[in-house]
Amino acid sequence: MSGALEGITVLDLSQGAAGPTCAMHLGDLGATILKVEPPGGEWGRGLGPPFVEGIAAAFLGINRNKRSAVIDLKKPGGSDVVLRLAERCDVALESFRPGVADRLGIGYETMAARNPRLVYAAISAFGQHGPWRDRPGVDGVVQAMGGIMSVTGTADGPPVKVGVPAADMAGGMYMSLAVLAALLARERTGRGQRVDVSLLDSLLAYQVVPLTMFLAAGQSPQRLGSAAPYAAPNEAYPTRDGHVMVAAYTPKRWPALCSVLGKPDLATDPRFDTNEKRVHDRTALREVLEPLFRTRTTAEWIDVLDDADVLCGPLLSYPELVAEEHVANGDALVTVKHPTIGEIRAPVFPGRMSETPGDVSRPPPLLGEHSAAILGEYGFEEDEIRELVHSGVVSGIEENEQRSRQ
Repeated sequence: MSGALEGITVLDLSQGAAGPTCAMHLGDLGATILKVEPPGGEWGRGLGPPFVEGIAAAFLGINRNKRSAVIDLKKPGGSDVVLRLAERCDVALESFRPGVADRLGIGYETMAARNPRLVYAAISAFGQHGPWRDRPGVDGVVQAMGGIMSVTGTADGPPVKVGVPAADMAGGMYMSLAVLAALLARERTGRGQRVDVSLLDSLLAYQVVPLTMFLAAGQSPQRLGSAAPYAAPNEAYPTRDGHVMVAAYTPKRWPALCSVLGKPDLATDPRFDTNEKRVHDRTALREVLEPLFRTRTTAEWIDVLDDADVLCGPLLSYPELVAEEHVANGDALVTVKHPTIGEIRAPVFPGRMSETPGDVSRPPPLLGEHSAAILGEYGFEEDEIRELVHSGVVSGIEENEQRSRQ
């Protein structure tokens, strides 16, 4: 079965994490992704350690299902090559700072004049307008300025970043959604459009629950570690050998937890008999519950809590997670063979579609692996390609050269 986006071609000019993540999602869904890189490669190839055979593991994780061409946009003729490719693409994706694409001659107006059906997707740190428009920014900076660090960590510790590049991942996911919506709108109107997504806006949308709570009540959320600001108990408790995450704040599950803990009277304790009271007196609640959870191992608690229908789960490290049968022997991870590295494992696209499932058909590309092949497929004559290579506008390693070395 073909992917849902078969027949859609994306010209991916983005670098780093957010744009490449968006392009990867679209590629997983069946779109053809033409990844255009500068000489030396996009800077995401250096996001490490760790490196695998000289390639950043982070790059390998978000650049599958793509082909790579190296085009030097700073050389005369470089922008013309990109514009010719864009004429036959459905989506152009870029992550330049605002104004840079226009200066390079590959901005929205120029591309749309050549291809009115093109969806032009621009990812930036802070958007195309406003006082922060021209500020440079990466994930960590946007996490700091976007409020999420102020609510992450423990009450007695400093603000900390989320353990994943949250701004980049949110930006990539929201751009994927916006591109799909623009393609759907094109089916009705026959025209493409410009789509702007900023990491800041994406991170604000990602924080819709705590941010809306603040906007409604005017009270800044506190750093609560693993706890939730709107429910208790709903956090990780230390056990004899690790931690167990427990969510037992509903009228049904709070008494069930108290029974499992051997403290049934705690359910009607006037300090804790409603969720609102437990949230208000969270510290006292934890002082009561924590010593009880320390009396058994995590596995023992999981067994008894599961039997009582109390929502719970062990706190798993990455080694523990990927060793779990549900992950290791299921379809949560995919393996793809890379021409120089060997097998690469990564998470699958999480949307499970019955008729047009996503697929990983290509490993992350080598730098410029498909430069000449892509140009040939998109209308460039052989003598044009040779001249572009001779002038340094186009470069890269071609597929036939790789096979001859294997």
